Amino acid sequence: MNEIDSTQPDLSPKGTIDELCLPIIDLINASADMVTTSSCSGRVSVFLEGTKSYNGEVKIGGKGQGGKWLYVTHDREKVIGWLDELKSKSEFSFELSGKEIPTEKVTGSIRYILYKYEPFILHVKCRDFQAASKLYNTAMSCGFRESGIGSNNLVAIRINIKLDVPLGYLDETSGTLKFFVTPEYVSVLDSLSLSKFDENTRKMQALYDRIEKELINCAPDVNSKVNIMPIETKEERRERKKREGMERQRQLKSPQNVL
Repeated sequence: MNEIDSTQPDLSPKGTIDELCLPIIDLINASADMVTTSSCSGRVSVFLEGTKSYNGEVKIGGKGQGGKWLYVTHDREKVIGWLDELKSKSEFSFELSGKEIPTEKVTGSIRYILYKYEPFILHVKCRDFQAASKLYNTAMSCGFRESGIGSNNLVAIRINIKLDVPLGYLDETSGTLKFFVTPEYVSVLDSLSLSKFDENTRKMQALYDRIEKELINCAPDVNSKVNIMPIETKEERRERKKREGMERQRQLKSPQNVL
């Protein structure tokens, strides 16, 4: 909780909590049984793969050495135009021709440029397994089918609204980012990402509403305390029937029932 109020940047590329996450973070942290630990409201990113050593061999992929975020935004309004902004700020030169990569170059040694849309994700530490189960079931009922409960009752709330495609590669010799997609294809990706942003926002709102109703402001089930008969054993039922029979006989023998 202290880290949320801190002015120091966090470890994410953005460095701060996404504004779209703040309402649901505040809602969950209002509960005595839950506390948020990390979040992302959803983002578009363009990432250049790095290298890494594995069993003495150099592999391509992941952040690794040289892995670099070329562009990241959590703002729907900054999806269109990312390529122009990247060109103006990047340390690399660009080649956007839409040419296919020669087959002989499609190997594991190429550092690909990856375009990604990644949806909302939230991690919540719960007081106990009961609280974790309630949150997990609530998330699942809203369509967050990638959710799960980890160790120490940590609930990961996730949804599969993803987009992950290669755009090009880094020519190590010239230091040029070579795109094998056309500007028209980039426009298609932008449109797909905008639709995913919209769907993601709707899902976040549905989750907020359901958590507020079922976990934060949930009313006690009044009907569960009405007309509930205790379960009788066979011996208790026999004794009750015996008492009822004796009471009927007594009433039949009372003076007002005698002609």
